[in-house]
Amino acid sequence: MKQLVILLFSVWITSIAWAQAPVLDSSLVDTPMRQLDKRKLYWVSGACVGTYSASMTGLYSLWYKNYSGGRFHTFNDNTEWLQMDKAGHAFSSFTLSRIGYESLAWTGLSKTKAALCGTGSAMAVMLSIELFDGYSNQWGFSYGDIAANTVGASSFLVQELLWKETRIKYCYSFHSTAYASIRPDLLGTTLTEQMLKDYNGQTIWLSGNIRSFAPALNKLPKWINLAIGYGADGMVGGEDNLFTDNNNELVDYSNTYPRKREFYLSLDADLTKIKMKPGLLKTLFGAIGIIKIPAPALEMSQQGRFKFHPLYF
Repeated sequence: MKQLVILLFSVWITSIAWAQAPVLDSSLVDTPMRQLDKRKLYWVSGACVGTYSASMTGLYSLWYKNYSGGRFHTFNDNTEWLQMDKAGHAFSSFTLSRIGYESLAWTGLSKTKAALCGTGSAMAVMLSIELFDGYSNQWGFSYGDIAANTVGASSFLVQELLWKETRIKYCYSFHSTAYASIRPDLLGTTLTEQMLKDYNGQTIWLSGNIRSFAPALNKLPKWINLAIGYGADGMVGGEDNLFTDNNNELVDYSNTYPRKREFYLSLDADLTKIKMKPGLLKTLFGAIGIIKIPAPALEMSQQGRFKFHPLYF
């Protein structure tokens, strides 16, 4: 999940908007939120360029440096990991679009321009990752990844153009699994690596703000969200559970760990809906918004079986 490396590295930019910008007025259409401050715009532009350069350098060192490169080529990975990686791409491109938008809106740029530029910058970042893949012999340029990136980024842009607010956000949650110990080289050896590589423990959520869609429920707190999640389980390989171990022997976990999709229904919290003055707490609430708040959840497996989780991460 290379795009998550870039996302986590870039989240700090959100502090600019969430810590210092006022709560966005949903009645604004295409008027500047305030007079454009060119100094802020130059600062944000420079910070974005610097973050992009540093994150790409870091990504190359962490992910690509130890693999050989070659001619540009494509790779069809649409059937891998039960499409959990594609959900991750949509999540990352959505969140990067929002980061860019909030940062540019803080400068006083109009909401529409900020949304368009933020979405464009997110797509540029995600395209850069695909180009890295395209020249790496280990991977390849994936049209499926580009499609998922487009879905994520456009879902943010459409909301801003249509509603002038983000009513439905992507968010992420993770819990450790036993599968990483079976293939630590693929799924991660440390908890940090597993958060990036072990798709069995990742859940990608669509979290919708209830009051935004049902304003008549005025007794319900504005920050309460309803979240629908997608996850998968039983995966020790990309397409199947067959692999060759360190002794060069074929190992088959197909029957031991059936691969299955999982769907979740839970409550979430959009802490940015809580009115507060700009400051450290607002910055923190904005930054952690990409993480699904742990809460009770109802799980439905691919086989139609239900399971209740008192607290799901």
